[in-house]
Amino acid sequence: MLGLEKKLTLYGFNNLTKTLSFNIYDVCYAKSEREQKDYIAYIDEQYNSERLTKILCDVTQTIGAHILNISKQDYDPQGASVNILIAEGDLSSEHIDESCNQGKYSVQLRDTVHAHLDKSHVTVHTFPEYHPDNSISTFRVDIDVSTCGEISPLNALDYLIGSFDSDIITIDYRVRGFTRDVEGKKYYIDHDITSIQDYIDDVTLTKYDAIDVNVYQSNIFHTKMLIKEIELQNYLFNLDVYELPPKQRLEITSNLRKEMIEIFSGMNIY
Repeated sequence: MLGLEKKLTLYGFNNLTKTLSFNIYDVCYAKSEREQKDYIAYIDEQYNSERLTKILCDVTQTIGAHILNISKQDYDPQGASVNILIAEGDLSSEHIDESCNQGKYSVQLRDTVHAHLDKSHVTVHTFPEYHPDNSISTFRVDIDVSTCGEISPLNALDYLIGSFDSDIITIDYRVRGFTRDVEGKKYYIDHDITSIQDYIDDVTLTKYDAIDVNVYQSNIFHTKMLIKEIELQNYLFNLDVYELPPKQRLEITSNLRKEMIEIFSGMNIY
């Protein structure tokens, strides 16, 4: 980052807005409507307010922000909400853990995780879905990390990808606005970047096919990632792969891959 490496002296506050937005999809085979509803219940439990709060606390620590207050709520029969108020500044992991367990709850938003930074924010929304006529269920997570100043949302990318089961990932990163040095020169970006993939762990990248669509002159970066290998057992809900005949295994694997390719490409395959 230019502001850190070259100690660029700015006039006033660094008001560049850096926004990281992405979707993560988890795909699952659940044959009956009962199994599909059980899958939704499992997802609701797996990503309840406690788990989501922990994820947001870790994100806050990763990007170097300070937690001010936390509110959270689980709903009956399903759904969870978390709201975290945070400000820019360093905070020790002990203080973060303490803040995450204080139980100061004030704001409740259904199926929404929302964290505020001073002039910045972090949001997470979850969307589990299924259809009675389709044996495949999906779980979508929408994540936005928008920061001002020297805090970079890219620092949280690797952790967030690892926090969810990720079969398909679409990521957008954009830097908006400008900041000035003391001589009045405008800077439209304060760090070097050629690809979002540069901020993802190499081990993670080896598991995915990834493509970029970047508009460098506008500081817009886009990456899409599709899981390479399907280990069928990992996609079966309450079912052992060895209970299925080989032909059915191939059919399910094919349907799972078709679903992933459709989501990845944004087009239906007929």
